Amino acid sequence: MSQRVRGVVARAVGQPVELTTIVVPDPGPGEAVVAVRTCGVCHTDLHYREGGINDDFPFLLGHEAAGVVEAVGEGVTDLRAGDFVVLNWRAVCGRCRACLRGRPQYCFDTHNAEQKMTLEDGTELSPALGIGAFADKTLVAAGQCTKVDPQASPAAVGLLGCGVMAGIGAAVNTGGVTRGDSVAVIGCGGVGNAAIAGASLVGAHRIIAVDVEERKLRWARGFGAHHTVNAAETDPVQAIRDLTGGFGADVVIDAVGTPRTYEQAFYARDLAGTVVLVGVPTPDMRLDLPLLDVFGRGGALKSSWYGDCLPSRDFPVLVDLYLQGRLDLDGFVSERIALDEVEEAFARMERGEVLRSVVVL
Repeated sequence: MSQRVRGVVARAVGQPVELTTIVVPDPGPGEAVVAVRTCGVCHTDLHYREGGINDDFPFLLGHEAAGVVEAVGEGVTDLRAGDFVVLNWRAVCGRCRACLRGRPQYCFDTHNAEQKMTLEDGTELSPALGIGAFADKTLVAAGQCTKVDPQASPAAVGLLGCGVMAGIGAAVNTGGVTRGDSVAVIGCGGVGNAAIAGASLVGAHRIIAVDVEERKLRWARGFGAHHTVNAAETDPVQAIRDLTGGFGADVVIDAVGTPRTYEQAFYARDLAGTVVLVGVPTPDMRLDLPLLDVFGRGGALKSSWYGDCLPSRDFPVLVDLYLQGRLDLDGFVSERIALDEVEEAFARMERGEVLRSVVVL
């Protein structure tokens, strides 16, 4: 029997979000209903509200979530009611060419729940990243639920559902950072600081944080940055070179995603070094680099989508490291808020005052 619960909905481009009643159907084959415990407020949710993703309004926002499975549909064998899960937007298919080659982290046919959640008048909702977790309960594909240790704080580990995993994965999975490497991270919001935390976790010997705001550089030092560069005052390329013996960093991660920051990353890396783009550009952006420089500097230019993660592999490991005190996920939680405070949290996020506001239900 369907349930009526509260949910945060964006009805039209640029309009304030609305807390309203939504209808969550019983889970069908391959689906699960999850009682949401916490959900982080991510820039992607704001992009949905602003029409920057697509125009499939109304949207049910929220996707960085942890919760408890309430019910599962037919054919679901690896989940049961009561399981504590982190939600993800990469439910791998197991059948596409990437999955069949043993690379499910690149699955080309990820999927969501087949049924739609709706408003009370029957209007179908588009859940953000196929999740829609600014709600008391949400309907997802069972593969979007990753079981983790229930001792973990939902507010902290739920952030693995998007931004924190994207940053850690950009460093560890995509960039291949390992012990002894030098790493520079341009942009020290939630994703950038997660990249710093990931680089620190695997033993990078020199981590350089770059931003234009001193507040964010202070955050970066807390997550393991050894040096900070204020790009509003100093040429970041020269500063990174000066801090790496004149050579440049082994891995440079662009967590902003603009032509200017990408060019800085490109020239701040060592010969045969790696550039990782994890910041999301807008559709109008274009890049102009001398092709001879691309050839002559060697190395690798990579893009990192969701940190090239496989949730079933990565989430439990990172949660265990968190519980061991080796990964400070609590440090990303700037504030805990109620479900009706999402619009105000968007404003604080845009002003750069928080790493993550987390809705607690």
